[in-house]
Amino acid sequence: MSEIILVNITGPDQRGLVARMVSVLAEHEVNILDIGQSVIHDYISLGLLIEIPPAQQSAALLKELLFAAHEAGVAINFRPTALDAYERWVAEQGKERRIITMLGRRLTADQIARVAAAAAENGLNIDVITRLSGRISLQNAAHQRHACVQLTVSGPLDDEYGMRSRLFQISEETGIDISFQVDDIYRRNRRLVCFDMDSTLIQGEVIDELAALKGVGKEVAAITAAAMRGELDYRTSLVQRVALLEGLPEQALEEVARNITLTEGAEHAIGVLRRLGYKTAILSGGFTYFGRYLQERLGIDYMYANRLEIVNGRLTGRLVGEIVDGPRKAELLREIADAEGLRLEQTIAVGDGANDLPMLGVAGLGVAFHAKPIVRRRAGQALSAVGLDGLLYLMGIRAREGLT
Repeated sequence: MSEIILVNITGPDQRGLVARMVSVLAEHEVNILDIGQSVIHDYISLGLLIEIPPAQQSAALLKELLFAAHEAGVAINFRPTALDAYERWVAEQGKERRIITMLGRRLTADQIARVAAAAAENGLNIDVITRLSGRISLQNAAHQRHACVQLTVSGPLDDEYGMRSRLFQISEETGIDISFQVDDIYRRNRRLVCFDMDSTLIQGEVIDELAALKGVGKEVAAITAAAMRGELDYRTSLVQRVALLEGLPEQALEEVARNITLTEGAEHAIGVLRRLGYKTAILSGGFTYFGRYLQERLGIDYMYANRLEIVNGRLTGRLVGEIVDGPRKAELLREIADAEGLRLEQTIAVGDGANDLPMLGVAGLGVAFHAKPIVRRRAGQALSAVGLDGLLYLMGIRAREGLT
């Protein structure tokens, strides 16, 4: 009868170590049932689950492995595995896995301990931990914008709402972003990213800037704040705010456009997405004048927003065409996905306000960006601690794959 043995090798990483150790196994016609490796600060941890055929003598093999490890200056240990225990392990494959992404300006032991405890309390086991962000310099800390680790967890989850609530609480208490997603084929195959414009791609609300130029800033700001909190119907609030802009010269739009400031990480995020072949879209309750400006500046594929009516060089205080509100954003996301031949599970939506919730809800990944607590709670995921390029980590993209 064949023997099953778990082999663990640890020590200084070195070129050719895997080849050297596995060559010993090859000489004894050993089968590799599983293999995994990680390297932290040039220190390797290599694990192999091996099957020794009945015709081979395990004592001779283990002796040769000990000698090879000694010559390489690494530690090695062996643990026999019973056949029934191995078969139980095999039977567990295919079970649902989830991804916990922790993201902030820095990560502490306390933050990771809290998240790990939350996973354990909810019956989840941490299978893999991966650092997605770049290596952290202690001498050039100013250049370190993100710290991000990804935990792959498995196990039956009876109370998903409770788990999400606990992670939300940890996020609020520690000031980091924590994403919790099912790890399926769609998470690794998303192709369309739709962004809100005001307070998402750009800083601030354009309509507030226009209102300031018109001298009705306080009135419009009050309506905007109520709409973003979900206290006022967005369509009605938009009509009311635009009406206050009646008589504003068209040149004011150009002045505001020249002074637009992109959100931290927006240009970087869009650039990486474009290089990786993603389709991008602006779905905004703002205005087409500024949407076109951003579309040209960032190279965005689709743009939908509200059109201001202009007569004789001045705003009339009315809109032209169908209003882009929350439900319309969701419809547009569906239409673009259909045009691109994509399933909704392959889409991502990012926004900050209550009127973004419909599209965040239909997208495969909905992300509330620097949003009010009510929006963060209702959205699937949230980014509050970092800039817009933090989205790339939620997509599983590593820093070395184009984030820096």
